[in-house]
Amino acid sequence: MPIRALYVCYFGLREPLVQTQVLPYLRELAAGGVEMSLLTFERERAEPIGLDGIAWFSLPYHKRTWLKPFDILRGAWFARRGKFDLIHGRSHVGTAIGALAKLFSRRRLIFDIRGFLAEEYVDSGNWRENGLLFRVTKMAERWLYRAADGFVVLTEKARESVPSCGKPLEVIPTCIDPARFAGDDRAELATDRPVFVYAGALGGYYLIDEMVALIAQAGAFGLVLTQGSTATITAAFERAGHADYRVLQVAPDEVPRYLRAADVALLLVRKSYARRAMSPTKFAEYLAAGLPVIASAGIGDLDTVIPEMRVGVVMQDTSECGGHAAALGTGTQGGGMAAALRGMEQLRRDAGLAARCREVARTRYDLHAVGGARYRRLYDAVMKR
Repeated sequence: MPIRALYVCYFGLREPLVQTQVLPYLRELAAGGVEMSLLTFERERAEPIGLDGIAWFSLPYHKRTWLKPFDILRGAWFARRGKFDLIHGRSHVGTAIGALAKLFSRRRLIFDIRGFLAEEYVDSGNWRENGLLFRVTKMAERWLYRAADGFVVLTEKARESVPSCGKPLEVIPTCIDPARFAGDDRAELATDRPVFVYAGALGGYYLIDEMVALIAQAGAFGLVLTQGSTATITAAFERAGHADYRVLQVAPDEVPRYLRAADVALLLVRKSYARRAMSPTKFAEYLAAGLPVIASAGIGDLDTVIPEMRVGVVMQDTSECGGHAAALGTGTQGGGMAAALRGMEQLRRDAGLAARCREVARTRYDLHAVGGARYRRLYDAVMKR
């Protein structure tokens, strides 16, 4: 008899995160024989799109903070009444819904830990470390650890912080379909300089000024691909006095052809404890397009993956002037930015670099061979407990 599973996600169906990071995994599970259902919370009425055999249910989403407990209780009531063997909660809110439903039914529960929630709020400046909201969230998190029958984390670094107590746990980084980035079609950029590209959201913990400083120091053409506002990054280029760049708002389907036109990809973030659990989708996308990556230190498992696989450079010091840290993975010593650029220049002399990047994307971040397979393995392990 197939497993009947409910995936609980405190987002709307049409939000980009659900379309790119929830539905692809659920399709893989459904294709593997799991009877998948999805519960989302909608800000406005939505029509199902691209569900491919996944049963979809929705409840209203309330923006006001004092109504969020009502959303959780209503979600738990729905999950309790449904004929499900397993509840798969995305992040803390989705898992809280599943944990409450489990109190009154014989269901198995998976805590899909997308990040350290309390630490992320501290990192963003919204909460005070060890303040009331932080302590309450950590207390709820400990309850979820006890209630869960299995866990998902994005990185090996995050695994070290999860008290699984012998329960099944899978490390599943954010995965992509490498076939999306294959091909020879490239965007025309009309430059003879090396192209340094960044794709994704701007602001928050992403180091915009440091990224622009790195591009300027390299004398490279800066290419920024985003779906959000371009004002912040444009202002950063103007402050740096670097005029050779393009900032484009592009649809997801257009990103691969622009990545294939680049030479080096960038991934610089502000270092914090919360970043231990981070597995950026853009890193897998960069590799799938054959691009080596310059990344700041402290991002999930990248400190290990990048030097071991020789697919880029890890930069310890992200300040514009550098410091005394080494750029890891290349054997080059010196200041942060200067060492990173020397290391990347050395790495790019390797004729097999692009093929190696694509191979790492295929073996470590493939949606089918890695993501779908590990989720199904976890489902089977949890149901056998």
